[in-house]
Amino acid sequence: MNAQTAAKTATSPQTPALPAARPEALGLSSNRLQKISDAFRREIDKGTVPGVTALIARRGQIGYFEAFGRQAPNATTPMARDSLFRIFSMTKPIVSLGIMQLVEDGHILLNDPLSKYIPAFADTKVGIERNGALELALPVRPITIQDLLRHTSGLSYEITGNGMVQRMYQKSNLRSRDITNEEHARIVAGLPLICQPGAEWNYSRSTDILGRVIEVVSGKSLGAYLTDNILAPLQMAETGFHAATENKSRITHPFPTDPWTGDKVALFDPLEIPKMESGGGGLVSTTMDYARFCQMLLNGGTLDGTRVIGNRTLHFMASNHLAPNVKLETHLVPPGHSFGLGFAVRTDDGMAPYAGSTGQFFWSGVAGTFFWIDPKEELFTVFMSQGPGQREYFRTLIRSLVYAAVE
Repeated sequence: MNAQTAAKTATSPQTPALPAARPEALGLSSNRLQKISDAFRREIDKGTVPGVTALIARRGQIGYFEAFGRQAPNATTPMARDSLFRIFSMTKPIVSLGIMQLVEDGHILLNDPLSKYIPAFADTKVGIERNGALELALPVRPITIQDLLRHTSGLSYEITGNGMVQRMYQKSNLRSRDITNEEHARIVAGLPLICQPGAEWNYSRSTDILGRVIEVVSGKSLGAYLTDNILAPLQMAETGFHAATENKSRITHPFPTDPWTGDKVALFDPLEIPKMESGGGGLVSTTMDYARFCQMLLNGGTLDGTRVIGNRTLHFMASNHLAPNVKLETHLVPPGHSFGLGFAVRTDDGMAPYAGSTGQFFWSGVAGTFFWIDPKEELFTVFMSQGPGQREYFRTLIRSLVYAAVE
């Protein structure tokens, strides 16, 4: 793929394409990149996933951008470079960046208590399971903004386990897209914490709460704030909390049942305009839109002459923010990694079951989307699919394939 082709076909005219170059000019092997194509064609032929896209950029230019398979299981429409994906938790880094913009502007301090912005959290208690009952205890210290960014808040998700607090999440109305961010925050504040703030890393609705903090501080809806301060400046024209009706044919869909387990798969309708603009998982985007976000991150906070976050602030976000005594037992942050402010960060070249560089940072989405930034190699990758049950397999596969192509 040459630069002219990439600029013409990479995405719709609304979103400018990043520049492209021959792989060898970027220190990438064409032969090894072909192995990426071969691998995903094999997976699609086996029925693992309807289709995927993969984009690799190095030294500021795209060296590989391909789409494979179909947009939907029962459709003939091929997957395209401008297909639309539910990116779920890849929303989190964008919202985290929005919070850090407000920190840079002096509106928020990282050690501010959450209750300063959402008073209902002043009364939130800690749930302790003892002898088959849930006891409530006072928090040793308040939840801070930094806790929310690094998932040490004590909040939880209904999908991460089946403890007593998590079962309370499951019975609540938190999954509804028909409640506002304000109502969502009120429900979460009324539920016990799963642990003392700062004691453990627990993947949670923390970033949804950060979305509400953005609304309180900025006086705008979360969608309006993100558009004004991140999406529009980066020309991410097709990223938002819903897709336009005229783009229905570009929306990607998973198999209705998981091909490996037979479990039913149900994702939200991107055409529906939700009341809740979920800061933890509500955005719809394209591969090129998210690539522009990644290139900004790799550039240290700027893209095409527009700065959206400070260089040192971004470095701070992509650093380890977990103290050695913080409990961290999760497949989401694998060995050799820790967590920063909105991203997982790699702390060791080894230990993980895939190649990578110390200092790289990344996150993913539950439906199968994934990205990582590798400052040492001047490289980033965006991978998009809609196959929830295959997400961890593909995350490991794409990492191994990409690093094999780096010369």
